[in-house]
Amino acid sequence: MPEQDLPTFDGLSVLVTGGTGSFGQKFIDTVLERYKPARLIVFSRDEYKQFLMQQKYPVERYPNMRYFLGDVRDSARLHMAMRGVDIVVHAAALKHVPAAEYNPFECIQTNVIGAENVVTAAINAGVSRVLALSTDKAANPANLYGASKLASDKIFVAANNLSGGRKPRFACVRYGNVLGSRGSVVPFFRNLVAQGHDHLPITDPRMTRFFITLQDGVDFVLRSLSHMQGGEIFVPKIPSIKVADLASAIAPHLPQKVVGIRPGEKLHEIMVTADDAAQTIELQDQYVIQPMLSSWRPDAYLARGAKPCEEAFHYSSNNNPHWLDVPEIGALLGRLGM
Repeated sequence: MPEQDLPTFDGLSVLVTGGTGSFGQKFIDTVLERYKPARLIVFSRDEYKQFLMQQKYPVERYPNMRYFLGDVRDSARLHMAMRGVDIVVHAAALKHVPAAEYNPFECIQTNVIGAENVVTAAINAGVSRVLALSTDKAANPANLYGASKLASDKIFVAANNLSGGRKPRFACVRYGNVLGSRGSVVPFFRNLVAQGHDHLPITDPRMTRFFITLQDGVDFVLRSLSHMQGGEIFVPKIPSIKVADLASAIAPHLPQKVVGIRPGEKLHEIMVTADDAAQTIELQDQYVIQPMLSSWRPDAYLARGAKPCEEAFHYSSNNNPHWLDVPEIGALLGRLGM
């Protein structure tokens, strides 16, 4: 694959770890709709979800589809799956904060050891580009999930040293909560309403979060793949909401009961910390945390109009200039059929 900007997936082999998750399925939908990849490989450990995906995209009608059972904890299986692959999107992770606090070793095995396995397999297979999905919880982490994803980010950035200025190039995308994704607060609130609960539980009325739609997340990943040089952490400019406002938009007729912040939860989330400000540049639709790599050249971003962030800059869900109020949240949920 050419080393310049990636204009298309046509004719390329693409592998998605965690390909049966919320992001993975939307990514597969989008790539099949817009491009003609030579192979589109779903790599995941859930055989039932793969079975369901095969009903939607049967190999008989989609001969470029591949369904590869495997776990990112299994290095040998990753090596086998990445043979002849051009692009890897790494979306596999254990994401549930309380579950990670209760099962720390399992979280580390998937999110940290799994990241190392992806890097090693990609280098050995000669993959061209690897883009890993991160989370706002990786910035100034307050829980094990966030800490494990911070470690994963560090692994993928440093992997560019291991590839020695050749293939592959590694980068990360960091964004906030995905609106309506599996296990997120929207289906949780909707389920409580459907069960006839007389209130919605709110951890703290001051709590804020970044939110992004699933399609916007996929589109941002595709754009990031198109111009990554290697070592960047891409951060989209996305809106913030108050969780209490989200509850009001979903069930305006129900009162809210404050239940307190759960272990490992933050009041506000951060995507660019003050410590990262010196390495961060701003574009119209995103921030880019630049790597401290000797090979890094910011020229391409400067040519696109990037400017350095101020020394005290930080990008958090409570200092975000872009907010959605209750009517706007309701309208967005309506457009998404939620």
